Amino acid sequence: MKISKYSVLMSVYRKENPQYLKQAIESIQMQTLQTDDFVLICDGPLNTELNSVIDDKKREMGDVLNVVRLKKNVGLGNALNEGIKYCKNEMIARMDSDDISYPDRCEKQVVIFNTHPEVSICSGIVEEFTNDPNIVDTQRILPETNDEIVKFAKKRNPFNHPCVMYKKSAVEDVGSYQDFYLLEDYYLWLRMLMSGYQGYNIQEPLLHMRAGSDMFRRRAGWKYAKSQSELFKFMKDNGFIGNSQYIKSCVVRSGSSIAPNWIRKFMFRTLMRKS
Repeated sequence: MKISKYSVLMSVYRKENPQYLKQAIESIQMQTLQTDDFVLICDGPLNTELNSVIDDKKREMGDVLNVVRLKKNVGLGNALNEGIKYCKNEMIARMDSDDISYPDRCEKQVVIFNTHPEVSICSGIVEEFTNDPNIVDTQRILPETNDEIVKFAKKRNPFNHPCVMYKKSAVEDVGSYQDFYLLEDYYLWLRMLMSGYQGYNIQEPLLHMRAGSDMFRRRAGWKYAKSQSELFKFMKDNGFIGNSQYIKSCVVRSGSSIAPNWIRKFMFRTLMRKS
C-alpha cells in the first residue's frame, strides 16, 4: 500500500526560544508533502511567549496541530513516548523545536518508505549552523544502506534523530524510547537494528540544525561518560560488539566527555563532521 500520510512529532519545553519554535513549525508548514497530523508535546508548563506562538499556530493550522500539554517536565524521551500515542499515522517524522527542515524533507523520506518497504527508520544529512541556517558550519553524513548502518552503529549513533522518520509500529514493538541519559535515541536505534528492523540514510541534506557551544557542553562530564560506557556494555552483553571494540569505544568516548569544551568541539568538527 502506498504511503501518503505521516505524522510530525515535536516536543517543546519552557527554556526554548519562541522564535526558534516558530521557525521550526513553519518549516513543517512549508513541506512539499503536507502532514495532516502535527503532534506538539508541551513538556511541562511553558512561558507566555511560547504559548503565544503555539496559540497563533493553532489558529493557522486548526485540527492539524494537536497540542498535548503535560502537567510537569518529564524529559525528551518520556515526552516523545507520550506523543507517539497521539500520532494518527504509521509514519512519524521527528522534529526538534529549534531546527529547520528542508521543504522537501518529508516528501523524500516518504518516497524511501514507498520504494523500500523493508525500511523502518530513515534519516539523512543534517547541516549544523550557529546563527544563520544559510551558513553551514559542518555536516553530519551517515552511511546509506542497512549493512553499513549496522556496522557504523557499533561505534557511533547511526541516525540523525532531529530528521528521522520511522514506523510507529516498529518503535513501539521494541519498547519505544527508554531512559538512557542523553542517549535515548541511540539506545532505541540499537534495539530496533538488533531486532531486525532495517534503516536507510538519504545522502542529501534534510535539516538545518542549531549547533552552538551548548551542544558540545551537553556532551560533557562523568555522567555522560558513564552513560556512554553503559550503552557500549549493552552492545557487548548482547553480542552486538566484541570486547576489543567495547574497550576502545569506552576509552575514546570517556576521553571526549571529560576533555575541555574547546577540544571536544574541535574533535567533533574535525573528526566526526564534514566541514
